[in-house]
Amino acid sequence: MDYVIKKQGESRSFPEGEGFLEGASSEGDIVLHLGTQFEPDAGKTAVLVELEMECLGVHTGEHAGIEGSNALGFARYRNGDDAPSNLIELVRQPATDDSAIAAARAIFEAAGFEVAVSADQVGRIIDRLVRPKYNAALTFLDEGLATADDMDMTCRLGLGYADGPIERLEQGGLAHHFDVTKALFEVYGTPAYAPGRRATVAKQRRSAE
Repeated sequence: MDYVIKKQGESRSFPEGEGFLEGASSEGDIVLHLGTQFEPDAGKTAVLVELEMECLGVHTGEHAGIEGSNALGFARYRNGDDAPSNLIELVRQPATDDSAIAAARAIFEAAGFEVAVSADQVGRIIDRLVRPKYNAALTFLDEGLATADDMDMTCRLGLGYADGPIERLEQGGLAHHFDVTKALFEVYGTPAYAPGRRATVAKQRRSAE
């Protein structure tokens, strides 16, 4: 199925040179907005808008928990400043058309991506799962429970992770972790989402540069 990309500026999901960008057509049944203003189009199978931390409802509006159409949000997961991963989080609303979900999934999977479908909530799946764990690791480091190297080694060797929490945070950028956790905390108010001290320091240092 052909897809059209409307793009302005740098896309966090698809940086310049990505094959997915090159595969776009001038006409198609699916439209993707990358940094451009969302435009509803009932004549298309699906209209997708790239999300950062905001909900899809910011672009489409919401109504009494029955919102939904052919519009979907999406974000390709990346760890801060790292290169994007192979996972696309596809965001639906309560009454989103099943045909739109299937079409969006199909174009991403045809390009070699893995797709997970998420409800329209800030943080989607991954950030809501992992950010409390990263915050806990930062707290343990401050409390002197273990060194960063020991915590990272424990997670790699004991749990089979590719990397540990501290090295992952520092690789992706602690300032980015601050931005994500701050957005989560503002919406949900859960203490586990509150930005950790080291992330706050990193954000303040970046802001001062």
